[in-house]
Amino acid sequence: MISIFTRRATVGIIEFPYWRLDQNAGLQDLYVPPKFDWVEFPQDRRKLVMLQKVPQLSPGMRPYKNPKKLVDMRGPELVHNKLIHKQYGIQAQQGGALKWGHIEMIRMTINRKIDESRMFARWRFDSPWKAVTKKGLGHRMGGGKGSIDHYVTPIKTDRMIIELGGHCEYGEVQKILLQIARLLPFKARPVNYDMLIDEEKRNEEIAQTNVNLFDFKYMLENNINGISIHVSPYDYKWFGKYR
Repeated sequence: MISIFTRRATVGIIEFPYWRLDQNAGLQDLYVPPKFDWVEFPQDRRKLVMLQKVPQLSPGMRPYKNPKKLVDMRGPELVHNKLIHKQYGIQAQQGGALKWGHIEMIRMTINRKIDESRMFARWRFDSPWKAVTKKGLGHRMGGGKGSIDHYVTPIKTDRMIIELGGHCEYGEVQKILLQIARLLPFKARPVNYDMLIDEEKRNEEIAQTNVNLFDFKYMLENNINGISIHVSPYDYKWFGKYR
C-alpha cells in the first residue's frame, strides 16, 4: 500500500510531498471459536426468577424464630459445590448469609447483562428462610426474643451461588461474574468447570506427593507440643482447612 504524506522541511517553510511504501500484507492467525452443540438450555425462563422475600406459611401458622446457630455457615458445602451445567458460576470462598438486597442485586445484574437468546442463568440456593430477630432501639434487656426483622439464606464455603451458561465463552462472562462476586458479603470468585477439575487434580497430586509427616492433621491427632488446648473442636473435624 502506497501512501502520500506532507511534512514541513526543517529549514524554512517549504512543504513538499514524499512517498513511503507500507507493507501491510502478512499471515493471520485467526481464533476458531468453540462449538456449543452439547449445551442444553432449560425449558422454562432463561433469566433469573425473583425469589420470595419472606417464606410463605400455612394459614394460622406463626412464623418460627430461628436461633442464631452459626454452624449453618461454618464448614464446607458437601452437596451444592459442583457445576451442574458444567460451564460457569460464582463460588463462595467463605461462610456468610445472603440478604434480600444481595439476592436482588444478583438478579438485576445478571438479567440486565446477559443475552437471553443464547445464555441462561440459574439459582443454586433457596429463598431466604432463616429468621433474624432484632429488638427496638433503646429497648431494655430481657423480655424474651425480639421480633423478626428479616430473613437470610446461610451459605457455606464452596457453595455455588449461581450458574451461567449457554453459547458463550468464559472470557465473555467473567467480568459479569466478577462484578457480582465483589459485592457479596463474603469472599467469592467466578469459576468455570475446567478450573474446578484442575484444582481437584492438583489437590490430589499434592496429597499423594506430600513427604512431610508433620502436617496439621498428624500434630493434632498426636497432640504434639500440647496443641489440643489451643485448637477448636471444629479443627478436629476439618483440620484447619475451614473455620
